[in-house]
Amino acid sequence: MALKVIKISRVSPATDLVDPLVVPLSFFDLGFIKRSPTERATFYRTTESSLDSFYSVILPKLERSLSLVLAHFLQLSGHLKWDPQAPKPGIVVFPQQDAVSLTVAETDANFSSLSDKGLRAEAELRGLVPELPSSSDCASLISLQITLFPSQGFCIGSTSHHVAMDGKTASKFHKSWAHICKHGTIPQDFHLPMLLDRSVINVPSTLEPRVFQLLPYLSHEKDVTKTRSLKLPPAKEISDDVVRITLELTQEKVEKLKERAKNDSARSDLHLSTFVVTYAYVWTCMVKARGGDEDRPVRFVYTVDLRDRLDPPVPDTYFGNCTLSIDLHGYKAKTFMGEDGFVNGVEILGDSVKGLGSRGVESVWEVFEEGTKNMKLGTQMLDVTGSNQFGIYGSDFGWGRPVNTELMSLYYYGQFSLSERRDETGGAEIGICLKKCEMDVFLSLFNNGFDNRKDVCS
Repeated sequence: MALKVIKISRVSPATDLVDPLVVPLSFFDLGFIKRSPTERATFYRTTESSLDSFYSVILPKLERSLSLVLAHFLQLSGHLKWDPQAPKPGIVVFPQQDAVSLTVAETDANFSSLSDKGLRAEAELRGLVPELPSSSDCASLISLQITLFPSQGFCIGSTSHHVAMDGKTASKFHKSWAHICKHGTIPQDFHLPMLLDRSVINVPSTLEPRVFQLLPYLSHEKDVTKTRSLKLPPAKEISDDVVRITLELTQEKVEKLKERAKNDSARSDLHLSTFVVTYAYVWTCMVKARGGDEDRPVRFVYTVDLRDRLDPPVPDTYFGNCTLSIDLHGYKAKTFMGEDGFVNGVEILGDSVKGLGSRGVESVWEVFEEGTKNMKLGTQMLDVTGSNQFGIYGSDFGWGRPVNTELMSLYYYGQFSLSERRDETGGAEIGICLKKCEMDVFLSLFNNGFDNRKDVCS
């Protein structure tokens, strides 16, 4: 995809604050110090996107509203820094100096092709998300890019440091920006500005040192002299044979999966949420698509929001991470490759979700810590990112809802994305990114599984 960069500007928050703001990292933030950034591309179709209307109307509104929303999300305009004398890094904001990088670009690529949910070459989409600057002692927290497809539409690309916010907070930022752009005001039910007080995070103090002990494993950086570096890992090279697709799982198909699980399981206490049956189905198809050694170790992970699970509960307005990874390891591929693979996945995931209420933060962390430290070479891993509760299609900047939105960092981590469907309630959208040879097998398993009960990923 040919891309022409028109300008790179710095958008400052519209605030009267002058004093520096220092935000310490919580236990939940620290695990993301070394993690590759989160990237998203969101596509908007508009007939008003001629060159004249874009530069005279659309772009100025996007820039003004970005400045206004940053005043409520001030932390994003700052930087992650690690003072040589400090035991851990923190976020530092100089309100009258710091700003967010905004790249404006044009492309002659076909908007419909790139924003479509069908198979697309991953490399063709990479230019739609900006780089996030980082060095050994400093890292930006978010970079934005607006790419114009003349007379077709535009794309908003974002690259954000996960250390600053989790998916729930990121979704609130984008929807707030859109609401200000369209209406000129912040929606009252968002209760902004966000809460930065880290004292609301009540977890055992012994956990923070254990995060630092795990950082070399999380970053694959075994040189302990570099553990204090804030330089983000280099982007994983995307070859030409990597493709992505967004699959729609209708409510009818979700119900079919639930019925399949009930019929194939000897248990009557299954936890059959949309999340459980969707993840179990995708996971089973992934393992089968990989093929190979049935005795290879497999590990699958999902994230749980702990705002309502801590004591006291964390307010919804809290700005930062408040999630933990739930780690399911110790299994072999053959558990999920046979005809009973799907129901095995449902039972394992369902039991894990049901058991969360009786598990404390320390217990959850210990399992993740063990799985990370002891992960064997050749382990097949899958992680789910996103949620069908975030309302990602609700970001209307004034030119209609997005036609599609893609998490671009799936291939880096062996992830798939989960979100609500754009046009219908119930079910889910699933984003997948694989090499073409694996994708062909995966899609055959995924699609054919609903046509013949016996063939559901078996």
